[in-house]
Order: sequence, then structure tokens, then C-alpha cells
Amino acid sequence: MDASSREALAVSRERLAATTAGAAGPGLLALADELFAVARLLDGNVALRRALSDPAAKPADRAGLARRILGGRVSEAAVDLVETVARQRWSRPLDLVEAAETLATEASLDAAEARGELEGVEDELFRFGRIVGGDPGLSRILSDDAAPAEGRAALLDRLLSGRVSPVTEQLLRNSLTVRHVGNAENRVERLSVAASARRGRSVAHVTTAVPLTATQEQRLRDVLGRIYGRTIGLQVTVDPEVLGGLVVRVGDEVIDGSIANRLESAGRRLAG
Repeated sequence: MDASSREALAVSRERLAATTAGAAGPGLLALADELFAVARLLDGNVALRRALSDPAAKPADRAGLARRILGGRVSEAAVDLVETVARQRWSRPLDLVEAAETLATEASLDAAEARGELEGVEDELFRFGRIVGGDPGLSRILSDDAAPAEGRAALLDRLLSGRVSPVTEQLLRNSLTVRHVGNAENRVERLSVAASARRGRSVAHVTTAVPLTATQEQRLRDVLGRIYGRTIGLQVTVDPEVLGGLVVRVGDEVIDGSIANRLESAGRRLAG
């Protein structure tokens, strides 16, 4: 997003926070469902998102259009939030889709907090991301924009129903049945990172040849916390191909201390 859209999103998120303060879990889950539905509507209707972001139109007129379309179809809270979105200045119409998805995700995580399940939801999202990453066939199906959304939803129902929190199921179902999924594993990771951020943490994705003990994990958390100056949570994957040592990724930064990487580097030096 460009600067104007980032500012618009910040205002919209503030409105969401004011709307959801003190709300109970069931109401927040319902609001998240409505906002995800709005995101799908905007994604599939180019004319509508252009009209709701038209810089030549008055903010009040854009908000009025949102109310005429959504009033009586979704809750007053959802209408109010979409009105807030429509009043802002966006860099491009497509940013409205991302904004609606972001607000929906935030509302869903609000529900997780209200239900006391935020840590569990973070863990379930991480584990499902590992499942997708480790199963090329599943990843291909969930990443295939040509696959019908109904088929992907049915597959997710079979995989998730009764096995994860309703919040986790809501987030995965709505994130992985959009028109343009891209890379399914990356989408799930973004949800996991959002859950971690809600808990006030950054996440270190750690790949190791053998499982770490609880003492080793705590020591690694302490070291990374000193390096980055903030609380760091670990999401650990065991992969024998790293041979030994650790590969640690925090955001876009990768610390590769694996034997495999050192052997590869040595091979490049010899070849040169």
C-alpha cells in the first residue's frame, strides 16, 4: 500500500478497535464473517470498489453508497465500518479489498482474544502452515486460483472441522477461498504472524535438523530477544536436510547457521 492507503487503513483499524472494545466472542466472529463477505463483494465487483474509492466523489457520498448497498444485509457495526473505509482516501481501488480482509482478520483475532484462545489459534495456524508446506498436492490445490472456491472450502471443512478453534477455521476458510490465493503456505504464515503480533511478539521461524529441548528453545528466545530488542516467539520445524545447526528467519532477515549452508558456501569457494 502507498502512504495514503496506509493512513486510510490505520483510521479504519482505529474505528474497528472502538467498535469491538468489550464485545463478546460470538458477536466478533459474526462481524468478521460479514467483513470477509464485504471483501469478497469488493473483490468481485470492480465498479463498486472504484465507486467507493473515487477521489472525485465526496466522502459522505461514498459512505452513503456503502450504506445503501449494505444496509439491512449486514449488521450496523459492519455498515459503519465500511462507511469509515469509504470515507478515506485510497491510493487505488484494489486496496479496499485488502483493507476489508485486514479488518475481518482483526475482528476474528479479537474473537480469539475474547475467547481466551489467541495462543492456541497462533499455534494451530502455524501447524496448518507446516502441513500445507509439507504436502505439495495440498499446497497445489489450495493455491490454484482456477480451482472452485466451493471445492477448496469443502476440502478445508474435511481437514479442519472439529479439529481446530472456530477462529482458526474462520481465518483459514476465508483466506484460502479468495479468488487470488497466491501461495497458500505464505497466506497461512501471514495469518500466523498477525496472531503473534496481536500477542505483542515477533516470530522467529526456526529450522533445525533435530528437535530442540525446552532449555535450548528458551536460550534461543533469550538470544534473539537481545538481538532484536523485543519478545520473540519461536515456530520450530524439524528438517534433517539442514544436517546440523539452525536456520532462523525473523521477517525478511535470515540467519543461516546450518551445516548444509556452510558446505554449499565452501563448494562455491572451491568452484570459484
